[in-house]
Formats: sequence, C-alpha cells, structure tokens
Amino acid sequence: MNLPESFEHNMKHLLGEEEYRAYLDCFDEPRHYGLRVNTAKISVDDFLKIAPWPLEKVPWISNGFYYDGENCHPAKHPYYFAGLYYLQEPSAMTPADRLPVRPGDRVLDVCAAPGGKATELGAKLKGKGLLAANDLSSSRAKGLLKNLELFGIGNIMVLSEEPGKLIPYFREYFDKILIDAPCSGEGMFRKDRKMVRAWEEHGPEKKKKIQRSIITQTAEMLKPGGMMLYSTCTFSPEENEQTIEYLLSVHPEFDVCEIEGYEGFRPGMPEMTESNDERLRKTVRIFPHHMKGEGHFLALLKKAGESRVHPVSEKSGSRNRAALKKLPEELTSFLSCIDREFDYDCLDIRGEKVYYMPEGLPPLNGIRFLRTGLLLGELKKKRFEPSQALAMNLRKEEFPFTLDFPADDERVIKYLKGDTLDVEDLASPKEKGWYLVCVDGYPLGFGKLAGQMLKNKYLPGWRWQSS
Repeated sequence: MNLPESFEHNMKHLLGEEEYRAYLDCFDEPRHYGLRVNTAKISVDDFLKIAPWPLEKVPWISNGFYYDGENCHPAKHPYYFAGLYYLQEPSAMTPADRLPVRPGDRVLDVCAAPGGKATELGAKLKGKGLLAANDLSSSRAKGLLKNLELFGIGNIMVLSEEPGKLIPYFREYFDKILIDAPCSGEGMFRKDRKMVRAWEEHGPEKKKKIQRSIITQTAEMLKPGGMMLYSTCTFSPEENEQTIEYLLSVHPEFDVCEIEGYEGFRPGMPEMTESNDERLRKTVRIFPHHMKGEGHFLALLKKAGESRVHPVSEKSGSRNRAALKKLPEELTSFLSCIDREFDYDCLDIRGEKVYYMPEGLPPLNGIRFLRTGLLLGELKKKRFEPSQALAMNLRKEEFPFTLDFPADDERVIKYLKGDTLDVEDLASPKEKGWYLVCVDGYPLGFGKLAGQMLKNKYLPGWRWQSS
C-alpha cells in the first residue's frame, strides 16, 4: 500500500514508530463487512432466527454483525428489500449507537446521506418525535429519503440545505444532534484505496474549515441540556480533537461527555491540541489495528442548561385545515381499514398527495426539503392509491388483506422486478383491491388483486436490478 509521505509522517507522530508498524500491518488483513439490524421492524433475536447467512456479533454494537462479504450477498436478498437491515461498515455504526436518542426526541442528522446513521436514529425513535435528516447535496438527499422509507420510518423531515440556513427555523429546537462531518477519510484508506487520491486533493487543512463551520452553526440548533455527537472517519487531530477544542472555545456552554466504552476504543489525544484540555481525553478514537473495523473518531457533547419540555403547538396539518374540513371518502375508507389510530388533524393534503405529519414542525417556507412526514399516497379520480412509503411503514398485522410469500418463493423476485403475479394459491378471500405483499411476514409493497392475478404496484425506482 503506497501512502502519501506526509500522511505517513503525521501517523508516525500520532502513533509512534512501533504502533505505526502495527497500523501498516492491518492493510494486509481483509476488510470487514457489517450488517445492522433494523430494530424498528424486527428484533435482533428474531432476525437471527431467519438470517440466511452466518453472522458474527460486532461486540460493541447491540444490533451489529459481521458477515462474509466475499461469499454472501445480502443486498441481493428479499430481506434487504423488506428493510430488515442496513449494510454498514462496523466502526461507522458507532456514532448513531452512542448518541442516546430516546422515543419522543427531536433529532437532527446534519450530514445524513446516504442514511446509515439516520436510519438507526430513526429506528431508536420508535415512531415518536421527529427525525430531521439533512444533506447539502439534493441528489444524495434523494438516496437518503429512499433509505429512510425503506426502513419504514415515517416521522421524518428530509432537508437539503447548508446548516447555517437552518438556524432561523430550528434555533435551540433539537434534543439530539449527530454531525458525521465530511472529512479527509484517512480511516477509510484500507477499505477504499480511492480515498488516498481524494486525501491528496482535499486533505485535513481544507476539511477542518468546513468542519468548524458546520459544528459551530449546528450548535445553535441544540436545546439547552441537549446532546450532540460529532464524528469523522479520519485520524487527523486538526479534524478531530482540534475541532472540538475550537467548539469549546467559541461555545463555552458545551462540555465533553464520557462515551460508553469498549476495550478496543482509544481515548482522545489532548496532547495534539494547543490547550491540552484534558476533557478531550473523553473523546474516542477507533484504530483498525485495535478493532475489527476501520478508523473513526467520536466526541459526545452536552449543552449547558435545563432541558425544556417541547411546547404544545398547533398540529402540523392545521395549516391545511381547509382541506381537512371534509376529507375525501376514498381516503378515510382506506385508512379505516388499517388497524392503527390516525389523528386526522395530522393529515396534510398537498395537491393529490396525502402526508401524515409529525407534530410541532415550524413553517419551512424558504428552505429546500424533499419530504415532511409519511407519504400515505395519492388521490386520483375518486380513488386513493397507497404509497410505497406507507407499505414499508406498516406491519403485516395492521393491514386486512395480505399476500405473504416465503423468501424462497420465485414470485418474491418477480414481484420485486415489477412483474404481474399469479396468486391463485394465496388469494383465498378472492376479493378485488389492494393487498400488502410480504416476505416471511415483512412488507415489501402493495399490489392490486383482480381475479387471481396481482397487478404489481412496487415502486419502479426501487425494483430489483438483474446486474
């Protein structure tokens, strides 16, 4: 492995000669592939009962597992399309795991695409509170939205803005914030050799300016008493301890918190800063020669002050109350079939589309967002068509009409490819209309039954690709 000379010099200074050799030796070891169970849909124990491949526990992540990436292909299994897990490098699972999110929190993931951390934060909310997931790139934000919908997370707001532009809308609004900052990527050199070239073009000095801007702006959106976790996948002190040192200097109301430990974690290095602030030793460094994962850095921070209870505010749907005075019968008829209580004041009808909104959202006029709330479906010529997002948000037992296939039934792949299905053996009620298509009890999407044939309504952009 040919590493940049300046990088080698910096790492020797950081680790010392002997440990640097141990670090270099890890480049001869195979990379580690990780899978994180979506506990919003299935418990870890239940997933292990149906897992199609051998799994090894990631010891510091309760729902994380290693798998054999050379011989197993979990992205090509129906359970992936059911949103039962997310494929994620094991060390990268740590930030969302160590941010103590509770149901009912308002949570911001400020650099969220492609969604590896946001999906875990959303699962931890258990459908209560709000997850705001932001990414400056609108194209990446679209992929982020898909992953959140695949995971069945409905209490979402997906934004695409610079953090500074969000401050007037969300000043001291969030209980928990995650910043997985754009960085020079030194911790990913073993996993992805292309990161070396990127480092040479955009090294730590350039990235630290971006990181300092993001962390100081984002700090203004955290409530007093709230917690913020900053992470990178790099080793550079400029991007890690020195960034936290900078935050503490301009926002002295913040303090560094202890992070739940693991034997492979290494403490932060205050000696790599001007202040030599011992609080920085509470931060965590993950090195690939100490753990079965790539490089990472984490700092958990708390803002001084008393945590406030969220004020009671108008329901989000109230701004469209004129449309709610008389809801379309086709919409209420469909929703009444679902074994779930819907607060109709939380419905928001925009044109043909119907959304179920989280409570307490501020007006968002003037900022770019891709989604607020759960897209329930569309109103079309006196009929309601449920969405893919709703299918993924439902549980099988909540919908009265289901077609449940075992994972090895060839019709599962046909459905995921968009084919019409012959379901004579399964459609015993012989009723026309919408059916929730499931694999081993977990929803994949909707279909519409006519006779014994199921017209495929799986979202075209999500379909199984043969290549």
